[in-house]
Amino acid sequence: MFLSRLAESVEPYTAGEQIGEGYVKLNTNENPYPPSPRAAKTLRESDASRLRLYPQPNADGLRRAIAQAEGVDEENVFCANGSDEALALCFPAFFDEDGKGACFADVTYSFYPVFASFFRIPTVVVPVKEDYSIDLAAMAKADCGGYFIANPNAPTSLGIGRAQIEAFVASVDKLVILDEAYMDFFGESCAALTKRYANLLVVKTFSKSYSLAGMRCGYAIGQSGLIEGLRRMRDCFNSYPVDAVCQAVCAAAVSDRSYHDETVRLVVSERERLKTALRSRGLWVADSASNFLFVRFSETGGKYIYESLKAKKILVRFWDKPKLSEFCRITVGTPSQNEALLEALDTILR
Repeated sequence: MFLSRLAESVEPYTAGEQIGEGYVKLNTNENPYPPSPRAAKTLRESDASRLRLYPQPNADGLRRAIAQAEGVDEENVFCANGSDEALALCFPAFFDEDGKGACFADVTYSFYPVFASFFRIPTVVVPVKEDYSIDLAAMAKADCGGYFIANPNAPTSLGIGRAQIEAFVASVDKLVILDEAYMDFFGESCAALTKRYANLLVVKTFSKSYSLAGMRCGYAIGQSGLIEGLRRMRDCFNSYPVDAVCQAVCAAAVSDRSYHDETVRLVVSERERLKTALRSRGLWVADSASNFLFVRFSETGGKYIYESLKAKKILVRFWDKPKLSEFCRITVGTPSQNEALLEALDTILR
């Protein structure tokens, strides 16, 4: 009754199901391994008496830790409540309602069109190629104000090499926002290129490779003018976005490089094993560069597989949309979780 026209018309993002205990949860691309012991120790030893104070507004300690890990300067780092918040702030910071709009692929992270609708930014949508890879050549020709590119892309899991991304960034005179949420499972980050290209902003998260999805923290890396634009938007909305405990825990996690690299190695190893096992069953599986697999079920359709697995207490992700209806997105779990998935699929597919 009291809603604005925007609230009545916008179609919100639909997150993956969060169901209670008892399910094998392979639907939201969470890391199956625990966070860094150093991060866990920092959480346990947090001083609750200090929660009466506001956090450091720019997350300076965390920014220093991220800058050291990424090989950039502190002034080139912006922290937010998850990479989603950083991505959301990009729309009002870098695009105008009456401008040429934001360009992204038709099969990509489904929050991009939601953000665009919320901030009333026009969009230019470029179809992916037949193999579901992002068509950078078509994007370069698009009449737009800038680009959002998820690399590796979700839900397709496909990655674009650093050299190809750099060539694209160098060829356009518009802002390129790289969403590198899953980049640690690929190893082709363009964060260092932000020192060379003023039109490049890289956005990352602690939710995936750092196993800190529950903390809700992400960051952006770019030249100082881009970072200032994000700060201006943030301070019009929430001047204390990242809480004090989150800042300390994430700083500890990003400094524990050896643990992080080992969990990434475990996920990548299990990803390759699971991909091979699915292909041996006659299924088409994209050549994943992320911590999930994009699997086609051409005979049954994705919805049937999703519903059948859910009945067996295994959750995967399905979108009832054009180009996606035959697919399920499956998070790489632990070896035992992946075995449970394979056993259930064998029964269903028989």
